[in-house]
Amino acid sequence: MSEPLKTVLVVAVALIDTDGRVLIAQRPEGKQLAGLWEFPGGKVDPGERPEQALIRELKEELGIDVNEACLAPFVFTSHAYESFHLLMPLYLCRRWSGVVQAHEHSALKWVRPNQLSDYPMPPADEPLVAWLRDLL
Repeated sequence: MSEPLKTVLVVAVALIDTDGRVLIAQRPEGKQLAGLWEFPGGKVDPGERPEQALIRELKEELGIDVNEACLAPFVFTSHAYESFHLLMPLYLCRRWSGVVQAHEHSALKWVRPNQLSDYPMPPADEPLVAWLRDLL
């Protein structure tokens, strides 16, 4: 019998601009799943709440400040990769301060919800596209 997969908690956000577009970020070379497009976010550290982790990650990855009150829990995805199981809540955010910049990704794009499926994404992110398309 194989060992059970470790569950990893990762938090992500759909940043939505005033035109109703969603921000996606391209994973950089050298990282697992390089070149694929994802929703910004990252791992939740031990003892950290998901909202705290997301605020920290958005500052590190995009250089923006987000108030916890502006993060709305939306939907989650659960996906078994080969070496771990990913549990990823997705939050919606329409308000932040600062200018979005790629600090850790090779590119950023603002995309209309009905065009998100045109961008190759990691398997865990793909199911989130339909939810966003239906909401927005």
